[in-house]
Formats: sequence, C-alpha cells, structure tokens
Amino acid sequence: MIANVLTIAGSDPSGGAGIQADLKTFSALGTYGTSVITALTAQNTCGVAGVHGVSVAAIRQQLEHLLADVHIDAVKIGMVASRDVAQTIADVLRQRRPRWIVLDPVMVAKSGDVLVDDAGIRAVRDILVPLADVITPNLPEAAVLLDRSRPASLEDMEALLPELVALGAPYVVLKGGHLRGETCPDLLASPQGQRWLAAERIATDNLHGTGCALSSAITACLAKLPPQASSEAPIEAITTAKQWLHEALAASERLNVGQGRGPVHHFHAWW
Repeated sequence: MIANVLTIAGSDPSGGAGIQADLKTFSALGTYGTSVITALTAQNTCGVAGVHGVSVAAIRQQLEHLLADVHIDAVKIGMVASRDVAQTIADVLRQRRPRWIVLDPVMVAKSGDVLVDDAGIRAVRDILVPLADVITPNLPEAAVLLDRSRPASLEDMEALLPELVALGAPYVVLKGGHLRGETCPDLLASPQGQRWLAAERIATDNLHGTGCALSSAITACLAKLPPQASSEAPIEAITTAKQWLHEALAASERLNVGQGRGPVHHFHAWW
C-alpha cells in the first residue's frame, strides 16, 4: 500500500517552499500527500511580502475532518506562528496520532529575521517539540529555540546537540548549512547515538525551500517504513532523505523559476 502523509504548513505561491514544496516532495518520493493550510503567504523567489494566518477554528476543522477519513502514516509540521495554533495541532494529533511526526521549526527567515514572537517560540519548544519524533532545526533556529548564540563551528554544533535532545524529540537533525566550507554537515542525534551526515556543498543560489524539502523528504521516507522496522531504519530514512535533497539541489539549475533564490528540483529523478 502507498503511504499517506500530511503537511501542516503555510502556502507559497512560487511553489518552492511550504505546502506546495511539501506535496511535490511527498509525490516525488512515492507517497500520497495531503495538506492542512495554516497561513496564506504573498511571496516569490525574492522575498515575502505578507503572511495571512488562517483562523484556529479553520485549522482545527481541516485537521479533524481529514483525520476522521484518511489514515495518515506520517505528518510534517511547518511554521506555526502562534501558541493557539500550536496547541490546536497538538490536541488533534494526540487524539489521532500518526506513527511519525516531523517538526521543521521554521522561525527564522533567510535574512535572519525572527518570524514568530516569544510566545510562538515557547509554544514550538514546549508543545510541539515534545510531540515530535524528529525535529530539523538549522543553526539560527536552534539558537532561537535554546536562546543561545548561533553555533559557528562543528564543535559548537556538538555542544548544542544535547540541549536540543533534552527538549524531548528522540531524533534531532541539526542542519549545518549556515557554516562556511566545502561541505554541508548535518549532525544527527538518535537513540543509537550521534553521527555526522556530510554532503558536498553545491554552488547554487537555488536554496528556496530547502528546509521544507528536507523535512518533507524525511516524513515521506519514515512513512514508508514497515511497522516492525529495525532500530536503524529511521536513521537510514533520514540519510536517504538528505541524499535526495542533495540530488535535488544538484539538479536545480535545470529549472528557471523567478529572479531570486530559485527552488530545488523536486522531480529530478522523474523529469
């Protein structure tokens, strides 16, 4: 059977991030995608002009109506701008919990601007992180979650990882793409220990939605695992997702989308 996956996130009219990118990723990796929209954004490859939140009542109704009908194997949660939205998502998912929950704590824009207020940050940290099986913060997001300065080295990442694990998610993918160098090292914590996931840095400006794509790819790969998978299987799923994103980045030059930071090529293996 084909796994069903859900993304709870905002929309992106340019198609490179958010709901649109998540659904492309789910399809590219052989899963059936569903979605619950938390916000409508006005954005393109050059930047975000506006964010229009969906009401808490509408988010709850979308979630409850979908989950009453469709069995969901894994869910990805994207940007959550308020405590009320975070609490609503958590309440519904506790009632109808999928096997896997992946949280991409989107709180910091590429410009470095913090996108959510203090209450929203606390909600992500205190409500959603303990609910998640996997969290995928980049370095600025990890710093915001822990109220620390941004890690500036591999050693800083290793020092920060135990604090992220202590927030409650059993798997943490701390993304090191903001560091300088010829590689993009991600640091993975799991019940089996920690390990580095290295990849060659690709010289491209097509970085729009990379965080969305990775978290969605992890969600899809986890959804396809059998119920009695080995303890190493989630780590293999995360590794497979990272490799898929690397290939999507490498193929992104085949696209011609917008005048700013373009998207990755979600369907690089298909066309």
